[in-house]
Amino acid sequence: MKKHIIIGLIGLMGIAGSLNAQNGNWNVYDTRSSEIGGNNISAIAPDSRGVWVGTYYGLSRLNNGQWMDYSMFNDKLKDQSINCLMTDSRGVTWIGTDDYGVIEFDGTHWTEHSDETRRLKMKFVKEIVQDNDGVYWIGVTLGGVVSYDGYTWEKYTPEDCELLSDFVLDIAVDRANRKWITTNAGVSVYNGRRWTSYTVENSGLPDNIVPAIAIDDQNVKWFGTLNGLTRFDGEDWRTWNTGNSPLPSNQINDIAIDKDGLLWIATNNGAAVFDGVDRWVVFTSKNSLLPAGNIYKVANDDQGNHWFGNDSKGLARLSGFRMPVKAHAGSNTVRQTAQNYDNNQASTTQDGDDKEKVRINPHLAEGYITISLESPSANITFTNSQGKLVKTVNGYRPGQKIMINRMTKGMYTVGVKTVRGERKIKFNLK
Repeated sequence: MKKHIIIGLIGLMGIAGSLNAQNGNWNVYDTRSSEIGGNNISAIAPDSRGVWVGTYYGLSRLNNGQWMDYSMFNDKLKDQSINCLMTDSRGVTWIGTDDYGVIEFDGTHWTEHSDETRRLKMKFVKEIVQDNDGVYWIGVTLGGVVSYDGYTWEKYTPEDCELLSDFVLDIAVDRANRKWITTNAGVSVYNGRRWTSYTVENSGLPDNIVPAIAIDDQNVKWFGTLNGLTRFDGEDWRTWNTGNSPLPSNQINDIAIDKDGLLWIATNNGAAVFDGVDRWVVFTSKNSLLPAGNIYKVANDDQGNHWFGNDSKGLARLSGFRMPVKAHAGSNTVRQTAQNYDNNQASTTQDGDDKEKVRINPHLAEGYITISLESPSANITFTNSQGKLVKTVNGYRPGQKIMINRMTKGMYTVGVKTVRGERKIKFNLK
């Protein structure tokens, strides 16, 4: 029972356009080169002091270049598969195990919830998240979802609610405090009162097995499936796979979004980073020191490090990476733009043969704007008159609504970055 049935399920099942992966520095940690507890990396959780690493054989921590095996402090961690790790708002680390449910560690004391683990059958804990109200949501393989508000435990299964499956794979919480629960039968969303389901039959999901979900700063949901990466903005769906992108594999095991809004993607044939629009960098054992094979976990820390967990070959860290700027045909510089403020609209035209018009269309009474452009997508930024970045919209498509009703009135510089270059437009929010 110690084997990863999650990886077993996922296992049922030339890269033109990517940019150069040869930047940054790599470090690889395995049992031959370090004191990490195992080579089967099943969980990664960076925090302000280091990084927690879960393996099939216990819990390790790397801090200031030194490894510590935490099974020496808690016998229940010895030879125990650590499936997930989470540091909560108090700085307490939550540990999801195969046999002992969830265990808390505050740096000194261990809190074990053994009674609840038995009563709620919380073995094989797969995911732990904390929602906007501080409530913990625990995904249990073959056991549904359990919530814990610090006092009361409550369990949700397909037998007593509209959760699609008790085989929970991942959980994320959006701005509205909705819980997005991915399973082997699709995605279930719970808003505290009712459930909504997304499957291949009623949505743009390319596969019902969804091992991973991440939610970006714009509340856009990114799903990792067994048939590619899928974006859902609440209205439209879009999928990237090996046929239409540089993804190294259609099997997505994990997704993490860094502080710059880049998506880091773990697959069974390497990893990739994606800006959400058109820039990709792919990492494999052929173009980097990333261990070959199945990358099961990915995580980012506040120091700009990117962590990759291989399911049999250890942990890799990439530091100092910078997303390359993609070169385009024609001018690589941003030309002077013509600006039109009449009727509170702004447009810009790029000189030369490759012309593109960009226009801001305000709908102030309704609290939103749209942007017209000829390129299929763009990254949008809003900078106020003090030079502070106040809003970003990645992967914007022409005509999509951008809500501005909560933005302070004043003059803004709107940056519009497309495959043809970057434009800056003045916009007066009256």
